[in-house]
Amino acid sequence: MINRRTLLKNTAATGALAGLSGLAMPALAQGAAVKIGYVSPQTGPLAAFAEADSFIIDGFKAAAQAAGLNVEVIVKDSQSNPNRAAQVANELIVQDGISLMLVASTPETTNPVTTTCEAEEIPCISTVAPWQPWFIGQQANPGDPSSWRPFDSSFHFFWGLEDVIAVFTNMWAQVETNKQVGGLFPNDGDGNAWGDANVGFPPVLSEQGYTLTDPGRYQNLTDDFSSQINAFKQANAEIITGVMIPPDFTTFWNQARQQGFAPKVASIGKAILFPQAVEALGNAGHNLSSEVWWTPSHPFKSSLTGQSAADLAGGFTQATGRPWTQPIGFVHALFEVAADVIKRASDPTDSAAMVEAIAATKLDTIVGPLSWGDGPLPPFAQKNVAKTPLVGGQWRLKDGGGYDLVITDNKTAPMIPVGGQMEAIA
Repeated sequence: MINRRTLLKNTAATGALAGLSGLAMPALAQGAAVKIGYVSPQTGPLAAFAEADSFIIDGFKAAAQAAGLNVEVIVKDSQSNPNRAAQVANELIVQDGISLMLVASTPETTNPVTTTCEAEEIPCISTVAPWQPWFIGQQANPGDPSSWRPFDSSFHFFWGLEDVIAVFTNMWAQVETNKQVGGLFPNDGDGNAWGDANVGFPPVLSEQGYTLTDPGRYQNLTDDFSSQINAFKQANAEIITGVMIPPDFTTFWNQARQQGFAPKVASIGKAILFPQAVEALGNAGHNLSSEVWWTPSHPFKSSLTGQSAADLAGGFTQATGRPWTQPIGFVHALFEVAADVIKRASDPTDSAAMVEAIAATKLDTIVGPLSWGDGPLPPFAQKNVAKTPLVGGQWRLKDGGGYDLVITDNKTAPMIPVGGQMEAIA
């Protein structure tokens, strides 16, 4: 098979198609913009992750223009569907002729886009998915670590399961419980990784004296969690954890209350990252806890605009009238890295030059310092993964309505300030 990159190399060498869209001549030589593709779930059940996309991209375009960078951003919606994500990635590569792919928000979007880019030898930078579901989930045999191989063109930055497990258990240790934990792990990239017997929650919880009740994988958009609730009741689970899409947690939590199940702690990944998801629960969202990747109080600033985390979050609220959300920082950081790589690459339209520039990145971003090849990671993942800090927090009802997200654990990232201690839900 001949992929697009091979075709371009061959036509550039022979000049046979020089008259078709300038394929034989680098874009910069013609004064054309460097094309960046961006894929995220702008519609569907994961749409909350992309709420700030247009705000971030508009800001990036303005900053790039001010910096003298000639770039074009082509945005595609994955519709929260992995098949659609792969399809639009292919469109960006084959039809739009992008030189760099950016992708964000959960393995259901990042993985199919990354896989497509690897096949087409297109540089790809991804974020907002724990690194294990991203890296391991794309291996030919995820169950055989000896077979895992690094990627050639794809790079990722975010935290890992080891970080969220540490954050959650650090928070739980602040509340007196019986250490009985109920797990809610869906049949998707995140759920299968979080519930994995080797790399997920089970072995670490066992080591720390917790007993996990895992009723098994459920399908996303389930409308009845009675069997899970009954299993947790029988186990007398005082802690609930898992990684759920927002509508599923709303369904579970409302049914749990209706059926008289009231755990002391509920630390849920993904579902309650967003203010609107917690507000949809009314007062029942008080003291729910989750991982915290980014807040206005994070002590970092943008390499692109010089804005602090507080400035960026405040700018979003001023522009939209909506509260800040955690993906704001990471989507902004994606475009920070893109700008930095394009400036450093010897030829931003050449894949090899772009991959070389990404691999050499040493950049202080609004989510923290980023570099590939030297992080606290297993050797097999160091080439492709850069780690970012993670803390934990609880949603607290405000007197005037709405919720504040209070950081309650920072042991894994002490540079990020704590705002309070963990409190039991009931």
